[in-house]
Amino acid sequence: MTGKQKILTRTVLLVSFVSLFTDVASEMLYPIMPVYLKSIGFSVLLIGILEGFAEAIAGVSKGYFGNLSDVTMKRVPFVRAGYALSALSKPMMALFVFPAWIFLARTLDRFGKGIRTSARDAMLSAETTKEHKGKVFGFHRSMDTLGAAIGPILALIFLYFYPGQYRWMFFIAFFPGLIAIGLTFFLKDKGAVLNGEKVTGLQGDKATGVGFFSYLTYWKKASPTFRYLVVGLLVFTLFNSSDAFLLLALKEQNLSDTMMIGVYIFYNLVYALFSYPIGALADKIGLKTMLIMGLLLFSVVYTCMGFANSMLLFGILFFMYGIYAAATEGISKALLSNLAHHSETATAIGFYNSAASICALLSSSLAGVLWFAIGPRAMFMISGIGVFTVVCYLILVFRLNRLKLQ
Repeated sequence: MTGKQKILTRTVLLVSFVSLFTDVASEMLYPIMPVYLKSIGFSVLLIGILEGFAEAIAGVSKGYFGNLSDVTMKRVPFVRAGYALSALSKPMMALFVFPAWIFLARTLDRFGKGIRTSARDAMLSAETTKEHKGKVFGFHRSMDTLGAAIGPILALIFLYFYPGQYRWMFFIAFFPGLIAIGLTFFLKDKGAVLNGEKVTGLQGDKATGVGFFSYLTYWKKASPTFRYLVVGLLVFTLFNSSDAFLLLALKEQNLSDTMMIGVYIFYNLVYALFSYPIGALADKIGLKTMLIMGLLLFSVVYTCMGFANSMLLFGILFFMYGIYAAATEGISKALLSNLAHHSETATAIGFYNSAASICALLSSSLAGVLWFAIGPRAMFMISGIGVFTVVCYLILVFRLNRLKLQ
């Protein structure tokens, strides 16, 4: 791909709009999911088990389906099936309220995410060169997060006119999901050609022989740089608890639910608006440099969060948190894809996504224990200091490996 070719290609635009409509559907339900589950008889403990199980399924499946996508050298079937399952799970949540059925529907949603994520990221990676990865992944994150801002806004509007009508929201959320499914039918696999080089994949019975955990062997084949980077990112994930704890910090200051959701929307808007320009800047100054800057911002936000006691301070911190997300989420995937051979991009990203999902579960559990044992201020400070040590580690790794900041 030459510099004269389009950076935001037809495929990049299509995948980005698919993600936008999917996130509109998912994030429309995010603020009311715990309330809805409690209204149909789920205890807090059962909600935690449900979410933990669903996320674990998503995490492990990201690795397997990423590997399978590389082995078959197909992306679109995984992308289409993954988004379809997530869309179908929305109305399923409202059809019946039996615990087993709710577990099935919620797991189906996360399983769909596991099927599509690695293949989708590999598809984005194949659309550009190393020089423009930041822009492509940044644009995708921007559109994805724009959907995450639109969804809660629609939820607030609906609940303003129809308070307490949670079940109807699950049916309404199916429609943006349906649009996302429709857009996937305009995506096309580019055969066995990636970045101008011919690549062949296994077909039929040979492909079905891929073991569920065979993607774990990628660790041995990966470059030392990839391994060092993944170690740093996974340790960061252990210190990066769920955003729910940030929202709980707002509730500790007696903010209303509407104000809390409003701050969450503000964060997503900042994230969406800055993802593409930060991605473009990262292509100029180096992906690794941008990643370090983003992690430093995270460290500052978490260290200060426990001391914030006014809307002004919360506004500043959530603005910085949106910048951090824009400087790390898409950038880290762009960086990982640069460190993997193009025929193993989905496996490499799937390996990381899978391990990160498990670490995220541990992180939120540990954060919950710290929150109740020593208080939110200490929990946030431990996270901030921990991530600062990760920054020091990554700077040392990048220097020792004498890598170009790109």
